[in-house]
Amino acid sequence: MRLRVQVVIEPDDDEPNGDRPSAVVHDVASIERGELTVDALGIQMAEAKSLLQRVQEVLIDEQVRSCLSQQLACPSCGRRRAHKDTKMIVTRTLFGTVRLASPRWFHCACRSQPTRTFCPLAAALPERTTPELLYLESKFAGLVSYGLSAKLLAETLPLGRPLYASAVRLHAQATGERLERELGPEQSMFANGCQLDWDELPRPDLPLTVGLDGGYVHSSQQRSRRDGWFEVIAGKSMPTNGPAKCFGYVQTFDTKPKRRLFEVLKSQGMAMNQQVTFFTDGGDDVRDLPLYLNPQSEQYLDWFHVTMRITVLSQFAKGLRVRDNSSLAKTVLDELERLKWFLWHGNVYRALETIDGLEFDLDLEGAGLEQRKLLKAVVEFGGYIRANGVSIPNYGERHRNGETISSAFVESAVNQIVSKRMVKKQQMRWAPKSAHLLLQVRTKVLNNDLGVAFKRWYPNFVTPAESTSEPMELAA
Repeated sequence: MRLRVQVVIEPDDDEPNGDRPSAVVHDVASIERGELTVDALGIQMAEAKSLLQRVQEVLIDEQVRSCLSQQLACPSCGRRRAHKDTKMIVTRTLFGTVRLASPRWFHCACRSQPTRTFCPLAAALPERTTPELLYLESKFAGLVSYGLSAKLLAETLPLGRPLYASAVRLHAQATGERLERELGPEQSMFANGCQLDWDELPRPDLPLTVGLDGGYVHSSQQRSRRDGWFEVIAGKSMPTNGPAKCFGYVQTFDTKPKRRLFEVLKSQGMAMNQQVTFFTDGGDDVRDLPLYLNPQSEQYLDWFHVTMRITVLSQFAKGLRVRDNSSLAKTVLDELERLKWFLWHGNVYRALETIDGLEFDLDLEGAGLEQRKLLKAVVEFGGYIRANGVSIPNYGERHRNGETISSAFVESAVNQIVSKRMVKKQQMRWAPKSAHLLLQVRTKVLNNDLGVAFKRWYPNFVTPAESTSEPMELAA
């Protein structure tokens, strides 16, 4: 059995045919099959690649011919433009790399022009990579490593050339830079208007819960042990009804963190009269980020990070259980339990009194190494509580009312946004800029917003049906 595949090109009704036939037929493939076996069933990968590549070549040739024929005559006087020379331009597509003959023509003398010549094909194709290829490269680079993305695309698509990890990285970063350019200017305050304006707004949706936390990424600019890592801030916004969205940025590189968070909340329909609850770890780098984003917002210190620090203090205290400090260790452990109880009920005043008492009991002359370490940790914890005292609620009351007291949900977001792609089992080291740009692409992929962005940039781009499917990895 022999199968012949042909492409028939029919001209538009308004296109003058001249001497051209009404339809042009191109033979693009010939497939032969013998006895039916499972390994000869249907079209094989190599045949599919060759078929797609040949069909695309025929289609592109016809598109280029039609584009040039429409611009050959001057639109003002109808005179045929004079030809100067021809150069080749290379365009990379999903189904092959094509070399196109790009003529250069003289402008007609009937009207003054800024240049003597122009290239119509180069003007029609300002970019040398099609949006679909850019989209797939960016999408896969946001999910897996650059090398795996290049291997996957080269193995499944008839690209017509080797695809290297460096090319995927450059294209993904170009997408990230384009996303960055769309971001508006940074502002210190986004809660515009006054209370009278907010009272006139329609009834808002149910509250939003936002968690902020940080992770660390291997640095490629290591000059000392302290330079071996840099911090990445990741967050997750969870509406009561609707899909969650995440965001991330490199804390030392990004100049628009507040704008970035505001745009995420705005994309979820946040209104100025809607309640928004922020949970942070109390660090200096995220403490001021939620301020002035929403007049109805509340910021709380994450209970998980409070108890984690108290657990560390308890481990230090257990190290004092030696012959001379067993009574001191028991006293410290009892005081830490009282401290945890005060913080659980939001009694910051009594908690600080307890911390001051611990500092007094531990600050003794001739104290051992373990005791000095514990004293230092208690002093640091006291500064941590004083800095975040206004963000400490009555956790017990919130817990009994079924309200959120911990940003444990954002821990999974940090794992999805940062760890899976940049840290876990990854030997690559990152520069802050390249990590930040990849984070913008990765979060768009996880939020199912990358196709929407490409549709905005390229109106003819066919947006994948992502909005009806579960967000990748984020649903976990």
